[in-house]
Amino acid sequence: MNAPPLCWDIFCAVVDNYGDVGVAWRLARQLKREYGGYGGYNFTVRLWVDDLVAFRAICPEVSPSLSVQYVFNVEVRAWSKNAADLTPAVPPANVVVETFGTRAPDSYSRAMASASPRAVWINLEYLSAERWVEDCHTLPSPHPHLPRVTYFFFPGFTDKTGGLLRERDLEEDLRRFPDSPEAREAFWKTLGLAAPVPETQTLFLFAYENAATPGLLDFLASGSLPFRCIAPPCTQMKTFFGNAALSEKTSSRGRLEFLTLPAFVPQTRFDALLLCSDIVFVRGEDSFVRAQWVEKPFIWNVYPQKDKAHFAKLDAFLDLYCKNLSREASKAVRAFHHEWNENRFSPETCAEWIACLPELREHAKNWAKHLKKHDDLCRSLVKFCLSKL
Repeated sequence: MNAPPLCWDIFCAVVDNYGDVGVAWRLARQLKREYGGYGGYNFTVRLWVDDLVAFRAICPEVSPSLSVQYVFNVEVRAWSKNAADLTPAVPPANVVVETFGTRAPDSYSRAMASASPRAVWINLEYLSAERWVEDCHTLPSPHPHLPRVTYFFFPGFTDKTGGLLRERDLEEDLRRFPDSPEAREAFWKTLGLAAPVPETQTLFLFAYENAATPGLLDFLASGSLPFRCIAPPCTQMKTFFGNAALSEKTSSRGRLEFLTLPAFVPQTRFDALLLCSDIVFVRGEDSFVRAQWVEKPFIWNVYPQKDKAHFAKLDAFLDLYCKNLSREASKAVRAFHHEWNENRFSPETCAEWIACLPELREHAKNWAKHLKKHDDLCRSLVKFCLSKL
């Protein structure tokens, strides 16, 4: 007897170019790959994205010219977040996930509200360590006009939240990545880059436009240790290296070698890039979580908000993350994170953070081990949705 179908629709409106669609795409792939036959159902997954050009930056297999396509067994559909209706009309799924404030078209919402059996409607929120998240996780929210209920679902760092996205075989995949100079050299070649010379510290710099960047690069260039900084294409390099930096793949000054990636690294190879780095600067949500899974010292550039609400999110995370650090390391981590998110740079603060790297590397391993005690986000979401069908 064939398993009954269970259709998932995930709606994603791209806000900051890559973070939102990065999370939605990772969730869609995991749902299909790991839960395709879970609970006696046959899962099908549709991912609706309003900006396929941005999506293609992290998934080269996506064609921006196609309105419907299959990528890694996930049905990818283009749509406009400004349109009230979907054309052509598509029957609503059994489970609908609106990511990060995205709203499905009005016609789809009305069809879902009248569908029988009633669909499970999820509002997947942004990741936060703030305490109120635990109280709001899985709370129902009645729609003001339609006979439906939306459930808030919060990613998080405790067992009272939905957890973090983590593939079932992630730990095995990370161990499988060969930790040898030859393997790393081969990986750098796939990115069109040469391998770093021995004793060089590799720093991956993935940040929002930040006035502190030239200060960081100047500090690395004038230090005693050789550093190799790798970043996606960034116009800020013009300030530091001059006009040539915009056209050259490699620029150097003092003890710093700066390499510009030819393009964004596909999501399927992003973990390898982090593994080949000694220090990582990450931004938003997806790369922030991956930095924790690969057990690297990191600096997190929180998505900036006009009312500076992102500092509450930053401090809530640091309260958890720094709990088992020494006083000196905790102070250095907090100070560097705050200055980086305030778009300013202090050589003294950076030097104190770098001095704590041996402790931070060990702490990164213990932190990842702690997080793995909780269910991952995809598993938590599947179990919750099936309980509501």
